[in-house]
Amino acid sequence: MAADSGSTLLQLPCVFSPKSRQYLALCAQDGRLRIWNTDSKTLHQEYVPSAHLSATCSCISWGPCRTVKEGPQRKKRKSEAVQVEEKADLLAMGTAAGTVLIYSTVKGALHCTLDGGHSGGVNCVQWHPEDSLLYSGSDDTNIVEWDLQTGKTRSKWKADRAAVTSLCVSPDGKLLLSAGQVIKMWDLDTKEVYRKFTGHSTAVTTLRFATTRPPDSNGLYFLSGAAHDRLLSVWQVREDGKDKNSVVSFTLTDEPQHIDLVTSNSKEEAVRLAVVCKDGQLHLFEHFLNGPCKKPLSPSCTVQMSDTKDSPVPIPLLAAALTADTRTVLLAYGNHLQPVMEKVELNTAERHICLTRDVQTSLSLSMETAVSKVKTPIVNAKTKVLAPGLPGHQAPVKGTAQASEKRKKDTESKEMSIAERLGEIDLSTVSSEKGAPKGKPSLQTDNFAVLLVQGLESNDTNILNKVFQTRKDMVIKKTVARLPLPAVLPLVEEVTKRLQGHPFTAVLMVRWLKAVLMHHTSYLASLPDLVTQLGVLYHMIESRVKMFHKLTKLHGKLYLLMTQVATSDSSNTITDVDHAAKLVYEEESSDEDEASGDEGLPDEDSDNWEEEETMEEDKKDDEEEEEDPDSRTDSKANGEEDMDHENESEEE
Repeated sequence: MAADSGSTLLQLPCVFSPKSRQYLALCAQDGRLRIWNTDSKTLHQEYVPSAHLSATCSCISWGPCRTVKEGPQRKKRKSEAVQVEEKADLLAMGTAAGTVLIYSTVKGALHCTLDGGHSGGVNCVQWHPEDSLLYSGSDDTNIVEWDLQTGKTRSKWKADRAAVTSLCVSPDGKLLLSAGQVIKMWDLDTKEVYRKFTGHSTAVTTLRFATTRPPDSNGLYFLSGAAHDRLLSVWQVREDGKDKNSVVSFTLTDEPQHIDLVTSNSKEEAVRLAVVCKDGQLHLFEHFLNGPCKKPLSPSCTVQMSDTKDSPVPIPLLAAALTADTRTVLLAYGNHLQPVMEKVELNTAERHICLTRDVQTSLSLSMETAVSKVKTPIVNAKTKVLAPGLPGHQAPVKGTAQASEKRKKDTESKEMSIAERLGEIDLSTVSSEKGAPKGKPSLQTDNFAVLLVQGLESNDTNILNKVFQTRKDMVIKKTVARLPLPAVLPLVEEVTKRLQGHPFTAVLMVRWLKAVLMHHTSYLASLPDLVTQLGVLYHMIESRVKMFHKLTKLHGKLYLLMTQVATSDSSNTITDVDHAAKLVYEEESSDEDEASGDEGLPDEDSDNWEEEETMEEDKKDDEEEEEDPDSRTDSKANGEEDMDHENESEEE
C-alpha cells in the first residue's frame, strides 16, 4: 500500500491506490473524501460523510485490489474471454468518533459502516492482504479485528498502555505490527506478542514491512517513523531475540508524512524508499538490508518544488509513489483541496533536484476541463443589478413599467463584471455608530457579522476597516458569537495580520482576538492543523510578552530617574530670597548695650577717646592702662561693628 495508514490527526491523509496508482484518495480540511484520477488528472468522485465535521476522517487505507462485478453482463464466448483486471475498489476511513467507514469506488457510495468496536478515535486502519479482514487501532489502546463479510468485530484485544497510533500487517498475513511508543509484533493466529521493540520517544506514525522473508530467517526487516523525529528507523527480527534496538536509520529533514516503498524479496535486492516529509520535501533511498549499519544513511536524492515567480515560493509535496521504472516517480503536490498529479522522470545521479512548476496555470486548466454548473446571467444596459437585501441596508426596488410587454432582444447586451456589479450595490447606508444620521437606520449587530463574513471572503479592506473600527465590547462579542464556524479561522488570520501593524490598530485587534478566544476556543482546538494555523500569532504574542517584561523594567528605572531629577531640580532652584530674619537675639544687660552704643557714636572727636580710656580704667586692671594705640583702633573698629549690628536690628 502506498501510504502509511497510521497518520496522526495533525496530518491530512493522502493515499495512492495500490498497484496501478490510478487513484489518489485524500481528505481535505472540509472533511470530504475526494478521489482523483491520476491519469486524467480530474476529480473522479467526491463523498461527504454524514458527520464529516464532528467525526473527521483521521486515516485512509486502500484495500487489496480485487475483481469487481460492475453489473449484469451477457455471457461471453470462450474466444471472447479476457482475463478480468483487478481494480482498487474498497477504501477504509477511520474517524475521530471511533467508527470505520468502508467506501466503494466502483459503486461511488458507502459500502458499510463498522461501529461499536472503539470508544476513542481511530488512528490507523490496515487491511489483511488475503482475507476480508480489517484491523484498526484507536485512542482507547485497543486493536479490533473486523470481519467485512458480516460487518462485525471478530476479535478485540488491548495492545498497549497508550493509544495505538500505527499498524502494519506482514505481506504473508501472519504477523501484525502495532505501536504507540513501544513497537509490538503480534502473532495473528494466537493474538499474542511475538516480539517487542524499543520504539521511539514520541508517538509512532509509520510502520512498514521492508522485506517479505519469513521471521525465523534473520531476514525480516521493518521500518518505523515517529512524530517530531527526523529519522526513519529500521528494525531486524532476529532468530535469537536480541533485536530490541534498530539496525539502520535513514536521515530526513522533517518528520515523515507519507511513505512508499518497494519491498526486497532477497538479500541481493535493494529496498527502494520514497519519503515525503512534513516540510514538503521528497527523499529517495536505496539500500541493501543485510545487518546493522552504525552510520545514519542520507538520501540518495532529494526533490523540492517551487513556483516560477521572481521570488520563488516552495510548493509542498503531498505524496509520492514509486513506479516500476526506477527513474520515474508519481508526485502529488499543491494543496489538499485540489492537488496536482504528475509523473516526473528524475535524474537520480544528482543529489538535489529542484522542480519549478506554475501551479496557477495547472489549476486553471483543470478547472476549465471540469464541467461548470454556474451560469452567468446576461444583463443588458438598461437593467440594474440589486444584491439581496440585508437587514439595515436600503436597496430600492423599482417596478418595471413595461412588465406586460414582451422582452425584446437587445443587440448591445453585454455581461457586467463582478467589480461593476459590486459597484452597483449601495453601501452608503452602512455607517459607523458615531457618524450615523438619525434619519437612516444605523448598522445593527447582525449586519456586522454579515459584513465581516463578506469582507473576509472578498478580502475587501474597506468593509473590514468599517467593521474593525468599532470600540464597543458588546458589539464585538455579539458579532463574533454570530459568525459561522468557517469564518473563524480567516478572522483569526486577518486579526493576526493587523496585530503586526500599527500599535493603534493592534489595540483594537486585541479586543477582537479576545472575543474569538472566548467564543470559539473549542472549535479552534478541534482543528487538525491548529499549530500551523496559529503559529504566527503565538510567536508574535510570545515575542511581545518577552519585550514587555524588559520594557516594564526599563519604564520603572526611567520613572525612578525622572522623579529623582525632578526633586533635585526643585531643591536647587530658589526663586525669592527671604530677607526677613527668622530669629532676633537681644542681650539681657542694658549697660553693655549703652556702652556699645557710646562706642559707636563718636567717630572723630578726641574727647571721646579720653572718656573711653577712663571707662576702660574703671573696668580693667592696671596692666591695661599701658595699651598701644593699635588696641585703640581695634576697639574703634569693634565699636563700628557693634553699631552696624544695632542699625540692622533697628531696621528689622
